[in-house]
Amino acid sequence: MMNFIESELLRIFVGEQENLHHRPLYELLVSEALERGMAGATVFRGLLSFGLRHKVHTAKILELVGDLPMVVEIVDTTEKIEAFLPVVEMLLRESGAQALVTREALRQWTT
Repeated sequence: MMNFIESELLRIFVGEQENLHHRPLYELLVSEALERGMAGATVFRGLLSFGLRHKVHTAKILELVGDLPMVVEIVDTTEKIEAFLPVVEMLLRESGAQALVTREALRQWTT
């Protein structure tokens, strides 16, 4: 029988070129999640997007330096996600990055 536990998914959308302390912001977010013992984190690179400014970002072969969206997904309990939010806020403020942060409930399968 499959066992599920109530969890949350924290999703952070940041630009590929967003940096802090000479490191990509998405990398820092994952590093901080790992350091705090979060259950898991994954980064996805978007191929095509637009945001609030309606500027289209796309992965084209001729573009040497892109600014595609990077989506950081972090999964853990509601309590651990809640405790991690101040870290996310601090990193976003310090970097000056434009970001979209979402949370959603999910049921995580455990063995």
